[in-house]
Amino acid sequence: MSHDHQHGNTGNIKVAFLLNLGFTLLEIVGGIWTNSMAILSDAIHDLGDSLSLGLSWYLQHKSGKARNQKFTFGYYRFSLLGAVINGMVLIAGSAYILIETVPRLVNPEETNAEGMLLFAILGILVNGAAVWRLSTGKSMNERMVRWHLLEDVLGWVAVLIVSIVLMFWDVPILDPLLSLLILAYVLYNVFRNLRSTVNLFLQAAPEDVDLEHIKNKVNKLPGVLSSHHSHVWSLDGEHHVLTMHVVLKELDRISDIIRVKRSVKEVLKSSNIDHATIEIEFEDEDCYMNEGSHTAQEPPKY
Repeated sequence: MSHDHQHGNTGNIKVAFLLNLGFTLLEIVGGIWTNSMAILSDAIHDLGDSLSLGLSWYLQHKSGKARNQKFTFGYYRFSLLGAVINGMVLIAGSAYILIETVPRLVNPEETNAEGMLLFAILGILVNGAAVWRLSTGKSMNERMVRWHLLEDVLGWVAVLIVSIVLMFWDVPILDPLLSLLILAYVLYNVFRNLRSTVNLFLQAAPEDVDLEHIKNKVNKLPGVLSSHHSHVWSLDGEHHVLTMHVVLKELDRISDIIRVKRSVKEVLKSSNIDHATIEIEFEDEDCYMNEGSHTAQEPPKY
């Protein structure tokens, strides 16, 4: 990861954090001014978001530190940690909203429609600006933060619609109904992103890397007999790592070996692999990972 790209990632989350924190403080004042418990409750929810975003900002910045003896691959995976924590906070916040929303289906409460309208417009503008700022982010952490903020944008859209309706008709039950629909939509995407993040933590193969395709291309290279012990995982959802044992046919010159290695590297570069460790072996050489010959393929899957 380049320094400029990392700085952009951190800057995106920093802007989102500052916008969310500033609007949270404004919500508290507005909730007292309008005597609206709904806005005050959302202010508490946004305060939790701000704390989560602040943590994400720190962890995203941490992920850009140079590698050292303790973290030889660098700090990329700290970004994943931020994504997991954000996902958990968002689920907890959504559970709180659900608990507060369900009783209102039975006993709808009157609201200050004019105050709701004003803060709905501000909420859409502020949180929408933060989501737009993060729209180009590629890391799992930025994606999770984006869904975190999108929950607020969609929530304020619902408030806007309900406030307009309530200014003309007395149907307060629309508020909890729309909230439940938005909550279901947001949680679906959060669980999907959280599942991908957990898979990356468990070193599952990245979704955008086809390991079988890579192995087939490597095996077809001139001078290559076969390949085995192929493994691929991702550091943070963007930077992928691969290890592979490549068995070469009998070659006459060192330059032939170098040529094959260069061809393998070209295959990996075109397959979105950032770091690779290739073990070069020869036809009559036993792999120290296997007791048998190179005719043995990948270990059996259970």
